[in-house]
Order: sequence, then C-alpha cells, then structure tokens
Amino acid sequence: MSRSYPNSVTIPVGVVVRRTPGVTRWAKYAWAVTDVLPGAAAADWKVLRTEGDVTEYHAATLPLTLYVSDAEAYAHELQARVPSIYTVLRPNEQSGGLPWSVALVTASPYEAQDYCDPAEELVEKLPLPHGLLAWVVEFVEKHYEEEAFVKRRRKNARVDQTDDGVGDARIRQATDVYRAPRRREVIN
Repeated sequence: MSRSYPNSVTIPVGVVVRRTPGVTRWAKYAWAVTDVLPGAAAADWKVLRTEGDVTEYHAATLPLTLYVSDAEAYAHELQARVPSIYTVLRPNEQSGGLPWSVALVTASPYEAQDYCDPAEELVEKLPLPHGLLAWVVEFVEKHYEEEAFVKRRRKNARVDQTDDGVGDARIRQATDVYRAPRRREVIN
C-alpha cells in the first residue's frame, strides 16, 4: 500500500558499497558505503569497478524522501560542519555471497540515530553531494519555520519555607542521612 504525504518530495538515490579484504581472521571482507548517486537507475549489486581485492558495487537505488514533518531535522543537519546523508544496511538473510541489503537512505540525522540503537544495522554517514545539498536547502527554506523560544515564567511560590533534610515523617527511624542527630532512640 502506497501512501502519499502532502508536500513531500522524492528523488532516487543509488548507494555505492565497497568490499575490501578483512583485516582479521574473523571477517573475510569489510563492507562500507562510499558514495551516493542522485538520480540513479535501478540496480541490484551491479559491479562498478574492481581493483585487485577491492570491489565497488552499485548495491541498490532507493527513494530519498523529504517530509515536511522532518524539516527541523534537515535544518539541524544543514547547520553541521559537513552536511551529510545517511544510509542503513541491514544483514541479508538470503545471502548469495552478499551479507548486506540496503534498507534506507535518509537526510534526517534523527531517523539515522534510531537505526543505531539496535546495533544490528550498519549506519553510514556520507557528505551530501552538492546537487542533493541544494535540493535539501531549497526544501528546508520552503517548509521550515523556526519556533521562537519562549521562556516560561516562574510561579510565585515560596521555596524557602520547605523543610529540607528532615526525611519522611511517616517512617520511624533511628538515623537518617538527611536528619540532624537529636537524641539516641531505640527501635523495637
């Protein structure tokens, strides 16, 4: 079932994954996302180039969708020193020699952070290409309105009349770290 969100925009983005030999005996290969291709055609682990043991694949082309509800996240990312795009690779159960499948491409750092929590997916951060950067900037300028900060006012409650350090009066105790010692009392 396809959903349509008002004012959202989508562009296809290809994901380039590099396979290099592993540096430990436990990992035969190391996999990393190295680039994104805005406006790429569909692909399924198409070999782009091979140099020795290093192979680069056009792993997949996924839609990058910008939503109005995430405009604040995009604006936050644009303020970074190097604005980035995030890709999420998920372990591939139907392994045909390829242990990863491309799950998501996003410009939202908040959404990418959600995928970092379970630690099963591989989340890669790449610099936004200039064309995509201009596209995201245009979207943010059109849809993002920064909320003005409003400092809340403190109530006129008297905070100096509270009896701090007394402890809970309902509990009978011989000592309490918050209560000053008075007299020695024996609890039966």
